[in-house]
Amino acid sequence: MGLELGKINIKRFADGEIYVQLQESVRGCDVYLVQPTCPPANENLMELLIMIDACRRASAKNITAVIPYFGYARADRKVKIARGKVLLIQTQGRESIAAKLVANLITEAGANRVLACDLHSGQSMGYFDIPVDHVYGQPVVLDYLASKRVCSDDLVVVSPDVGGVARARAFAKKLSDAPLAIVDKRRHGHNVAEVMNLIGDVKGKVAVMVDDMIDTAGTISKGAALLHQEGAREVYACTTHAVFSPPAIERLSSGLFQEVIITNTIPVLEKNYFPQLTVLSVANLLGETIWRVHDDCSVSNHFATSNNVMIVIRSRFNTLYYLVQD
Repeated sequence: MGLELGKINIKRFADGEIYVQLQESVRGCDVYLVQPTCPPANENLMELLIMIDACRRASAKNITAVIPYFGYARADRKVKIARGKVLLIQTQGRESIAAKLVANLITEAGANRVLACDLHSGQSMGYFDIPVDHVYGQPVVLDYLASKRVCSDDLVVVSPDVGGVARARAFAKKLSDAPLAIVDKRRHGHNVAEVMNLIGDVKGKVAVMVDDMIDTAGTISKGAALLHQEGAREVYACTTHAVFSPPAIERLSSGLFQEVIITNTIPVLEKNYFPQLTVLSVANLLGETIWRVHDDCSVSNHFATSNNVMIVIRSRFNTLYYLVQD
């Protein structure tokens, strides 16, 4: 963006409490706080809340929480089913909807707006009572895949589970409307091995598996093994958020994947690098979105439509449009 980072002092007391002090005036300013709530999620979330509170008490005009990775987005509904006391009546399990709770915390702390990247589910935007700008990391990954120059006839986009079909379909449409395959995973009972079926044809194809995040890499690794069994020539894994909880690195570096393509919405620890890993930057994506929010411009028109991928890179003084053809 051509700007310097704001000066802020963050430290921990002996008992682990977080202390935040702004080192410059933000009175009447539009403040953008960039903080993914990645592991350690609770530490990073609390740090974000205290930074928001500090800016609010320092009379900032507008406070935008830029959250490249929204850590509690998976807890967006009650998923466990508990049998009621009355026969044939089922009630939802006694679970917290933590995504809504965290949204309330960010709002009550004093944020005026949220900018998030690839939320786990779209309904999480509705948990906020303040405006939410939701951007996707797909264009960054698509730009990189365009440089691989894989023939569109050899390409197939794969969803690692049924829940990610809409995301994979949108991804496939941007790749010259590539064919789609789906890994269907089922359990026939508790402690019974999973039965995996493949919907679609991948024989002799380059399979690109698309997901919003990789945590322990269990689902995507089992899906990749199935693709190889079904005759896929190469398997690529593409994701926006690389959580990489153990044993993700062992699974991803086991030889199942030709390449694992991620973005830096979550900082990648040095110990988590392996030869097949490619890390792409979302800096231009978030930087341009922040400029558009600041200038009251449309965010939805950030990228070109149709089958071309457009990345818009703007410095403080000029705009450069970089167009990648199919």
